[in-house]
Amino acid sequence: MTPAEALGLDPSLVHAWGPGRAKIALEAVRPPKGRLVLVSAITPVGGGEGKTTMTIALAMGLCRIGRNALPVLRQPSLGPIFGKKGGGTGGGRSTVEPSTAINLHLTGDIHAVSAAHGLLSAMVDNALHWREDLDPRSISWPRVVDMNDRALRHVVIGLESAVRESRFDITAASEVMAVLCLARDPADLHARLGCLRVGRRRDGTPVTAADLGADGAMAALLNEALMPNLVQTCEGGPALIHGGPFANIAQGCNSVIATRMGLGLADIVVTEAGFGFDLGGEKFLDIKCPVAAVWLSAVVLVVSVPSLRKHGGGDLVAGLLQIDHHVGAVRRYGLPVVVCINRFPADADDDLVALARHAATLGVEAIPCDAYATGGVGAEALARVVDTLAGPPPPPWHPYEPSASIAEKLHAVATTLYGADGVDLLPAAQKQAAELDGLNLPICVAKTPSSLTDDPKRPGVPTGFRITVRELRLMAGAGFVVAVAGDVETMPGLPREPAARHIAVDAEGRVRGV
Repeated sequence: MTPAEALGLDPSLVHAWGPGRAKIALEAVRPPKGRLVLVSAITPVGGGEGKTTMTIALAMGLCRIGRNALPVLRQPSLGPIFGKKGGGTGGGRSTVEPSTAINLHLTGDIHAVSAAHGLLSAMVDNALHWREDLDPRSISWPRVVDMNDRALRHVVIGLESAVRESRFDITAASEVMAVLCLARDPADLHARLGCLRVGRRRDGTPVTAADLGADGAMAALLNEALMPNLVQTCEGGPALIHGGPFANIAQGCNSVIATRMGLGLADIVVTEAGFGFDLGGEKFLDIKCPVAAVWLSAVVLVVSVPSLRKHGGGDLVAGLLQIDHHVGAVRRYGLPVVVCINRFPADADDDLVALARHAATLGVEAIPCDAYATGGVGAEALARVVDTLAGPPPPPWHPYEPSASIAEKLHAVATTLYGADGVDLLPAAQKQAAELDGLNLPICVAKTPSSLTDDPKRPGVPTGFRITVRELRLMAGAGFVVAVAGDVETMPGLPREPAARHIAVDAEGRVRGV
């Protein structure tokens, strides 16, 4: 049985797009019927906790126990693939395929986002060239490229016309990517693109993509990218891949369309949100779920013994406080939670027992999962717990009201999700907050993923800290306000030893090293 057949898709709705991949027409979106399970994690250290691997494994494990389960994931960005993190399609015997194609171009969706974003950038500078009513000092629309390139963080452009300072973001941080992943249908996509703000007129009124006449062409560039991508797990089951916003600088989860499509086709949709629950989980619940009109049935919190030891400065017991913190945050949302132990071969049995006992004191089960080595078989125990735990979704809860001020929203997220004492807005952010209050938009905190604080060098569960917000950016098309905290960058850099150095094509034409 093919992945499309497993989902009951009419062949006319499935458009082949190369070996092992296809686009699914939007007509396949049906009213949601399934349960939605989010795989999140403790604060990651190093390369991450293995959320994607565990997400795929859980879906495969659920299929093995007789459930119609579907993993719905983001597409990896080229930046991390060629940088430090590497591929984003799982690992070992828990992957989505064709892995190399998914990690590189898949069906070109990310390139379409870059093109649509670049078109608007070009039309902004064209308006300046023809001296239309656009204040060059007010332009806030950057350029993007799907690559880690720190040299593009601060640039000077327009040497032949209107010289000005600008910047590049990575495509995963583009507001166009956020719009693609939050749009409910083509009409909503077009409307959101039209709302993108690029700067101001000389009288101070905002200028949008619609004002420049760019929204229609941008929608055309994204027309096929709006359709989710159908691939398969390494055990042959269907999987959806769509969208790729980062969670430390954007909303960090796959598209609304793919999630709703999955919920209409499967009994259980297993998805993930980037980094720890404090970043990806919060944004999934407070930004994506209200737009998608869905809510979770359960949360899986991925942990590992090596990471807990790092959080505890080498002491596992001290590191266990990370579990307390994130379990507490999940429960503030009223959601059932289970701990998934991403088991490593070197894990000592005593450490696994200690971890499980600690989770039990919190009233939470901790299930070891060695799916990296064994595939779906290694996730069956976790699947049975999740199947029991994930009932009808509870009533939605959010840490702040839409009408709250930006300062109040930031305080609520920082104290509830991070354990901070509060938030300090620098003068520029205070001025921006005064202008943006009253729009009643959710906030999207851009901060380091490596700590609950805004300092990447503070692991564990720190206390007695505050979050410093240096800038607020209105994402009018996406429908949220980005709060830039600490020294986080929206354009990452490559490490000293980029992964790109070890990627090549062999004599048989096969890509190696991804």
